[in-house]
Amino acid sequence: MKLSVSGENAAERLAIALGVAPVPLVDTHMAFLRARAIMVATKLGVFEALAAGPLSSDAVADRCGTSPAATPKLLTALVACGYLRAVKGDYALTARARTWLLADSPQSVRDKLLFEFFEWTIVEGTEAFVRTGRAHDLHLSDDEERWGAYQRAMRVLSRLAAPEIVRRTPLPRGATRMLDIGGSHGCIPAAMCRRHPALSAVVLDLPAAVRHAAPLLAAEGLGARVVHREGDARVDDLGTAEWDLIYISQLLHHFDEATNRALMQRVARALTPGGYVAVVELVRPAAPGDAGQVGALLDLYFALTSQSGTWSIEEIAAWQRDAGLAPRRTISLRTVPGAAELVARKRE
Repeated sequence: MKLSVSGENAAERLAIALGVAPVPLVDTHMAFLRARAIMVATKLGVFEALAAGPLSSDAVADRCGTSPAATPKLLTALVACGYLRAVKGDYALTARARTWLLADSPQSVRDKLLFEFFEWTIVEGTEAFVRTGRAHDLHLSDDEERWGAYQRAMRVLSRLAAPEIVRRTPLPRGATRMLDIGGSHGCIPAAMCRRHPALSAVVLDLPAAVRHAAPLLAAEGLGARVVHREGDARVDDLGTAEWDLIYISQLLHHFDEATNRALMQRVARALTPGGYVAVVELVRPAAPGDAGQVGALLDLYFALTSQSGTWSIEEIAAWQRDAGLAPRRTISLRTVPGAAELVARKRE
């Protein structure tokens, strides 16, 4: 998946092709205006106000408690961006907004957009990071509101991929014990346990994450079959021959190479003979010239937020092999652009 500038008419397409259109201005000024408009509309409840049907701008302003003079400016921008459509002087949701931004939609990413207000301020520190190399560690915050928004955002992203991950992740025959490292909301282990009735799971995460994710896990309705354990994946003992499946999603990009190697060694020791470890990561190609836009931008983002970054498939597989595990075929995830699931098995 790639963000790119395209012309809205033949003249603009020609200008882009000839290199005379100011593409950097669209990549920056228009991009951040578009992003902010969608985020603000989500936060103010614009899309929820239109869920039942078209409304005038005055009616939207009344429901959202916004300015009658300023609201149509936002609504018009959302029409131009493809999130609303104009209907005889009123405004209505497009399929994109209805599918992805309504709170009760099964595919809603609303909570992730709300967390992006916190991310916006973090990304403002990119210049300082590049100048000094000092990252803004997302996990050292004592902001309770941000921790809660973070957990809800991560659950949204996991829910999108859960059906595919559950379907494609292998389990050894007779598996009963699963460990999820860093998946505080418990979305994936809950889905795995629903698919495999004999399975139970433990979710290991930082105390602050567990505190804010506890209601999310309780809402899964699986009681003692999926429980939290407070801890630190970087140093905690994971046990010996205790787990049939260890699942690690979107965690390795927060750690440096030495930490990831050590973690994989502990994972190998903790797996039962014949058990699997499944690592889900947004990956980058080994060569910078081959980097996709999503992987390259997130490599920068994760370096900014945890002083690490994305890793290549080859690097992750090497850590698995060096821990004595046998990597299987890499699974490219259709529901998470730029991500892969790397499964390795412990020999019996």
